[in-house]
Amino acid sequence: MEATDKRYTEDGTTDVHGRPAVRKNTGNWRACPYILANECCERLAYYGMSTNLVNYMKDRLNQGNAKAANNVTNWSGTCYITPLLGAFIADAYLGRYRTIASFMIVYIIGLILLTMTASVEGLKAPCNHGVCDPTTAQTAVVFVALYLIALGTGGIKPCVSSFGADQFDESDESEKKRKSSFFNWFYFSINIGALIASSVLVWIQNNVGWGWGFGIPAVVMSIAVVSFFLGTPLYRHQKPGGSPITRVAQVIVASLRKSGMDVPDDKSLLYEVADKESVIQGSRKLGHTDEFKFLDKAAIVTQEDKNPVSPWKLCTVTQVEELKSVVRLLPIWATGIVFSTVYGQMGTMFVLQGNTLDPYMGPHFKIPAASLSIFDTISVIVWVPIYDRIIVPLARRSTGRERGFTQLTRMGIGLVISIFSMVAAGILEVVRLRIVANHNMYDSQAYLPISIFWQIPQYFIVGAAEVFTFIGQLEFFYDQAPDAMRSLCSALSLTTVALGNYLSTVLVTVVTGITTRNGKLGWIPDNLNRGHLDYFFWLLAVLSLVNFVAYLLIAKWYTYKKTTDEEFDYGSSSELGTQG
Repeated sequence: MEATDKRYTEDGTTDVHGRPAVRKNTGNWRACPYILANECCERLAYYGMSTNLVNYMKDRLNQGNAKAANNVTNWSGTCYITPLLGAFIADAYLGRYRTIASFMIVYIIGLILLTMTASVEGLKAPCNHGVCDPTTAQTAVVFVALYLIALGTGGIKPCVSSFGADQFDESDESEKKRKSSFFNWFYFSINIGALIASSVLVWIQNNVGWGWGFGIPAVVMSIAVVSFFLGTPLYRHQKPGGSPITRVAQVIVASLRKSGMDVPDDKSLLYEVADKESVIQGSRKLGHTDEFKFLDKAAIVTQEDKNPVSPWKLCTVTQVEELKSVVRLLPIWATGIVFSTVYGQMGTMFVLQGNTLDPYMGPHFKIPAASLSIFDTISVIVWVPIYDRIIVPLARRSTGRERGFTQLTRMGIGLVISIFSMVAAGILEVVRLRIVANHNMYDSQAYLPISIFWQIPQYFIVGAAEVFTFIGQLEFFYDQAPDAMRSLCSALSLTTVALGNYLSTVLVTVVTGITTRNGKLGWIPDNLNRGHLDYFFWLLAVLSLVNFVAYLLIAKWYTYKKTTDEEFDYGSSSELGTQG
């Protein structure tokens, strides 16, 4: 078999038996329904448990508003930090398929334990007249279950989207175009799961019981496992390339050892193996770029560099460029943190705000505040097809680029949209506080005479921002990552959500500390009718605006990666990125 044989994929992927993947029998859209169904079920389980978690903390663990919100954001943040561990294991040792399979088991164990804390006597907190009084041990078991789930999700989140994208061979133009659409429909499947979770499951938790509300996600997660394994014969697999941390360390050490040397003007003199494949298993060669020239010193060949070559003294251009690619991603990555802080308000401040509003639909049915996130989900479900089928073709005619917008432009549009979500939330809070004053309801436990459905615009705007920024991030970090570090770079993009949640916790803590001095109630007291939650939303709007300005400067500086087996026509991103 020759490498150019069109029967086989040309990106190094293999079938389930480790043989070169046959193009017509594996991958492409034929393999994706199993991956998308797995992701839909897993997200249904996750959001079914997390969407209403702030109310579970308040009602069953007897925690105040600020403490409950911080516990949820801390846990949610951890769910987006653990992917770094799962991604490292996938890229270095197990591969994406086996990593997903292993961590799903941990995930299910956590869900089962959480279900038991809400349904099994002794583990369930005792409640009298609506007031629960959990023991320290009972509270601890809840958090053990939650953080087992956080660990389990760490092996799934960074690998599933990358594993799905692996099913499309970039060397084939038709498959390359389909891969771009895959990320849109991947995010669409996430939100189908979230739609069911934020409507049906939240209603079950509030009206039937938390045992059923957590038990159903455990069952659904089991279905996700079955779906994933059913597609096994069709999957394409990228070989793990060894520890990316070791390779990064080798480039740094080798460049430091040769810090006194000058990089030759002729970059062809830098070290690279003569073989078609790079020394990194499962990775194509990368072409040289001019940034971070100090790192090029690691590829300078000296008389002391003899066979066998020590990777701690001499690295290939591909290995150097692998590190450069990650370094270039970091500033773009950092600008996603504030966006994720805005996104995180849907599970905390939006819910607390909604708890005070009139939830009734007719005389008997009322919608839980946490269920309003359904409108974020509906927004995504509406916007994904519009973006994929209408906006992209229109933008393609205007820009001439296959993707319509560059990935950087797409993310930037989402950052702008997110500012308006905080403006909408702040305006609603101003109106809410005026109604409190007009009706003298400062200490009233009754719902305010304003419908909870006035929250819909802020949720809907966040959903629109997600379609541009979060999906753009998924594609951008996969596309710009070195082949052997794609899980890790996908995990890196997810950590913006983690740090966004942690930043939210820091902001709430700092704001509460500053605004409660001298005996004041502060912006976010337990009784929001006497607080100023609107000030918190204005703060986030200003931070989002500053973040967007920083993003514009960083995006103009960014240079896209190039591989040696394709023509490099991306150039500098002086127009918010010039990738087609």
